[in-house]
Amino acid sequence: MKLEERIGQTLMIGVAGQEVTPELVALFRETFAGGLILFRRNFHSTEQLRTFLASLEGALQRKLLIAVDHEGGRVIHLKEGITFFPDNLAAGYAGREKYVREQGRIEALELRRLGIDLNLAPTLDVLTEVHSPNIGIRSYGRNPDLTARLGAARIAAMQEAGVSACAKHFPGQGQSPLDAHLGLPVLPTTWEEMKKIHLKPFLAAFQAGVHSVMSSHPVYPNLDPQNIPATFSRKIIHDYLRKELGYRGLILSDDLEMGALRQRGSVAEAAVQTAAAGHDVILICSSAKDQREAFHELKKAYEDGRLDSEELEKSAARIEALKKLRPERFLQGIPLPEKDGKTLAEKIAREGVAKGNPPSRSREENAREVTVIFPRLSEIGVKFALEPELENDAKCVAELLARHGIMPKTTVLLPLDPDEGQVRECLEKVSGGRVLFFCFDAHLFPGNRRLLESLQAKVRGLEVLFLRNPYDHEFLGSGILYAHAFGFRHAQIAAALDVLLGAGAAPHKARA
Repeated sequence: MKLEERIGQTLMIGVAGQEVTPELVALFRETFAGGLILFRRNFHSTEQLRTFLASLEGALQRKLLIAVDHEGGRVIHLKEGITFFPDNLAAGYAGREKYVREQGRIEALELRRLGIDLNLAPTLDVLTEVHSPNIGIRSYGRNPDLTARLGAARIAAMQEAGVSACAKHFPGQGQSPLDAHLGLPVLPTTWEEMKKIHLKPFLAAFQAGVHSVMSSHPVYPNLDPQNIPATFSRKIIHDYLRKELGYRGLILSDDLEMGALRQRGSVAEAAVQTAAAGHDVILICSSAKDQREAFHELKKAYEDGRLDSEELEKSAARIEALKKLRPERFLQGIPLPEKDGKTLAEKIAREGVAKGNPPSRSREENAREVTVIFPRLSEIGVKFALEPELENDAKCVAELLARHGIMPKTTVLLPLDPDEGQVRECLEKVSGGRVLFFCFDAHLFPGNRRLLESLQAKVRGLEVLFLRNPYDHEFLGSGILYAHAFGFRHAQIAAALDVLLGAGAAPHKARA
């Protein structure tokens, strides 16, 4: 390999569009990029995706490393040919290792038929008492031992069935109160705390033979006194992960275009620092301009000796070895969801519901006099894939409630992040009686918090179904019937609604 080819091997890029164009081919030829990460914007249908990947590799006359964030729950980009599994937090609350092992097997078979080599999952960040809005439902929970067991089981099954897994986000950012997409978190966690809590799932993943690990962007001042993002920290990445822990697989960065790194310089400069820290693969997920500039800046850095060419050769060899695990692009078979996938997703969703039933309040007798407040989940479809059932909000909520014999008197559809005017209009439509509120992130969106608090003051018969992160529970007063779905996937909403409206709901137990 020439120097340019070795550098390109370390670049994994995201692109716009759903078909191969001369401009796209030119980008890959200029940067020699060896990896492609797929997003919702790249997917229209299974046939289109398979044609896209085959055509791109055919035009380039070389094999790429194809990756996707297919975590389940909140983070799913592929709309067809896959099972829509619940979020990790629901699986953690269910607590069944056999479920996540089977999930890993099913995911791998489905992804391989679509041409995917590498699933950038699972998230192994452990939650703490600190609210972590970006991780939240993506985590298996607050128990590091449970997270370790579930993560290792899913990884092993996924890789046995033919797709490489990725443990993320090393060394652990479940305690981060700030979304790294938006800014740079500074986490004062000590080495002692990291080893006691956050590193346990990664060590289990390494023992399970995970093929890759993704680093995190936050600054850990007690882990590296240079006060630099972990992405740039040679002490954390090379000295600790690669040398002290002896990890031999691929080390990937998170996306260098995130807000956490933007304030510290250009993407090109970040790429050099990321390579210097000891990463094998550098992710740049959107801008063709940033991708080109990063390639040329890396080339200069290797030519003038700022970066170690021997380390580059080792990285290129690791990447090539991973590509050779799957000589064929597509696993044989029609790209359809596995027949047992939906049943398993429903089991995880049902057993993953956290529920609370106050002992001394009965529902309003007239179930038809109910006002329903439901978020426009269809808005999520711009960034992530949605099941067909969630694409029409009004139809979705009507069908879910009809299963319980409920035909709402009033249904209010609100944006995911309603403004003051929209909240006020919603409250004006609520006269009292029985209200069913599907709450989407009151902790993150002030409008939803105000609505939740106002409804408690105004409505005697309030019932709340929490659809996303677990932190909204702190805004709930006593005596309110509620259920936590720990996610917004259709199976999760249906399961939580069954619990909320069914008889014998047990008190909340925070198992995860």
